[in-house]
Formats: sequence, C-alpha cells, structure tokens
Amino acid sequence: MYKMLAITNRHLCNNDFLQQIQGICLLNEKNTMIKSVSIVLREKDLSENDYKDLATKVLKICKKNNTECILHTYYKVATELNCKKIHLPLHVLKSNPGVCKEFNEVGVSIHSLNEAIEAVNLGATYIIAGHIFATVCKKDVPPRGLSFLSSVCSSTNIPVYAIGGILPANAQEAINAGADGICIMSGLMTCENPRTFI
Repeated sequence: MYKMLAITNRHLCNNDFLQQIQGICLLNEKNTMIKSVSIVLREKDLSENDYKDLATKVLKICKKNNTECILHTYYKVATELNCKKIHLPLHVLKSNPGVCKEFNEVGVSIHSLNEAIEAVNLGATYIIAGHIFATVCKKDVPPRGLSFLSSVCSSTNIPVYAIGGILPANAQEAINAGADGICIMSGLMTCENPRTFI
C-alpha cells in the first residue's frame, strides 16, 4: 500500500470541478491499494484572490470527507485559511526559505538530484520527483525514468512522491524504486468516476 497525491487541474475536468474533488475524496473509503489520498490544489493560473475563493470551497469538501488538502504556491492564502500544509515551487521556497516555519508540511517539486538536495536543505518535508514515465502533459520532454527516481530516494531522507505518467499499472514500479507514494493528475481529473480509477 502507498500514499497518493491527487494533483488538481480544473481545465482537464469533464465534470464539475468540485464534484470531481468530492469523488477523489471518496477514494479514501476502504481502498485496498492505497494507504491514503491527499489533494494538492495546484491551480496556479488563478489570481491569489480567486485561488483563495476556490481553496475555501475545496478545504470545506476535504474536511467534510476527512481528506488531507495541501494548498499550492500561495502560502499567504494557506496561512489565512489556517491550512498547515503547502506545496511550493522550488524558486518560491528559495526566495522565502523562512516560510517553512509557518507550516507542518512543505512539499517541493524537483527535476534533478541537485534540486532534491537543495529542497531538503531549505526545509522541505517531502518532494515530488518527475517526470518518471512518458506523459501527455510533457509529451516533448523525455521522462527521467526509474533510475532517476531511485537516485533521488536514496539521496534524501524525506518522503519522495513520483509524478509523471503514473497509472495503477505502473505505480508499483515507482514504489519498488524507493518512492513513498505516487502523484496522479490527468488520470483522476479526466476520469468520469474517480472511484473507478484505482
């Protein structure tokens, strides 16, 4: 069993976005493959105010369904909404490393071993490493592969989550390479019923 981070992208949703969030939360009910599902609200194209409006709604759904929600990029919004979990691009953390003190969990996305080590040194409590497999989200960029994932996992002492082309069929390969969990975006965002995805 492993942990899964559901990365949001409302532009991929065929359903109402908040209904999709509700469906993803239901994956936490008696699922035999995954330990737990957390939602990372990644809607980076929104203004800070619009993000706050959406985050307020998503946090309410997650709380009602006993699902962890991690806000993304807008750490001031997270503080205002009393959300103690944030995921930051590395450049945002580098520009304000003291932000780690305000949160219980700080995730960082990395794309190289050096970035992984830098994120740990800056105070990240978990990292997302990718992209591991070929994915339509980055169709012109070759995947970094399982050996990259393995080197990141063996060189850091915090949880590592694999992202990029992860499916139920290949998730165990990422776990076998040392990952603590997986991240899925498009599969969960486009699925008519998220409960059928896993």
